[in-house]
Amino acid sequence: MATTIRDVAKEAGVSAATVSRVLNNSGYAHEDTRKAVLDAIQKLNYRPNEVARSLYKQKSKLIGLILPDITNPFFPALARGVEDYLREHGYRLIIGNSDEQLEQEIDYLDTFAQHNVVGIVASINEPHSDMLSDLNVPIVLLDRTVEELPAVYADQFEGGRLAAEKMLERGSKEITIIRGPIEVRPVYQRFVSSFQVLRQAGVKVHVFDSKLSFEGASKSASSLFEFYPNTDGILACNDIVAVAMMNEAQRTGRKVPEDVQIIGFDDISISELVYPGLSTIRQPAYEMGEKAAEILLKKINQQVLDDLHCQLPVQFIERQSTRKVGE
Repeated sequence: MATTIRDVAKEAGVSAATVSRVLNNSGYAHEDTRKAVLDAIQKLNYRPNEVARSLYKQKSKLIGLILPDITNPFFPALARGVEDYLREHGYRLIIGNSDEQLEQEIDYLDTFAQHNVVGIVASINEPHSDMLSDLNVPIVLLDRTVEELPAVYADQFEGGRLAAEKMLERGSKEITIIRGPIEVRPVYQRFVSSFQVLRQAGVKVHVFDSKLSFEGASKSASSLFEFYPNTDGILACNDIVAVAMMNEAQRTGRKVPEDVQIIGFDDISISELVYPGLSTIRQPAYEMGEKAAEILLKKINQQVLDDLHCQLPVQFIERQSTRKVGE
């Protein structure tokens, strides 16, 4: 059974009201009394009910975070950046997984409101919709953008350009771009950028659709080489999709990178664990999360933001799924 404020009061030999005054730093409490209460809290490992305290103080220490898919290691890295920064400043996080579904995004926003959060970080696909207009707390978008809201994101257009140029430098002539869902703006931006570079280079380009999950990508991967058997380069919309395509290439007897080169996007941990190691475009996920949390706290404290949007750089990480330049 959870420890209550009455348990703390009994252990300290004071009233529950006195414990409340110490917790909320309101009203007078003798130093000896304050020490007795704090010692009791530590001994009983008491954790105040943040929701109840927020109702009393009209200000909580709770922040809401909405992510699209926590099974994709990219998003827990974002979350960890947000959480670590907030914990350093005395805040706690409530996390919701939306599965890219508008209904679930709205449901979590309602849940956050019920828990009296003081701010929200959101990675959602409908940031332009009306669901954000009625919020009475600051919100920062993460890995998503809308003109009028603070946002932190990586340079998707640069990432798409880099991936295409690195593939061209390494000699692929018939390249398939795994586009991913067009409604996910960062994914679509990197696709558009890659496609433009490849078309301007005059190589043969195919576009192949896939879901972003490993299960979804694995199902679609089985038909990629049936449709485009001469593909010698694959630009995947994320690392999970890239690994699924690598598995399919090897299953069909193709050597990576000799027969087909593959470049992913994100640089999640699996990129180093698979064989051959996956060349990819790194997004600074943890740093993005930290920056979003920093901006949110500035908004909560009503500080003026230098810039509404913060774009972080990307970089090409070379591993063994691509050939060396000149090979």
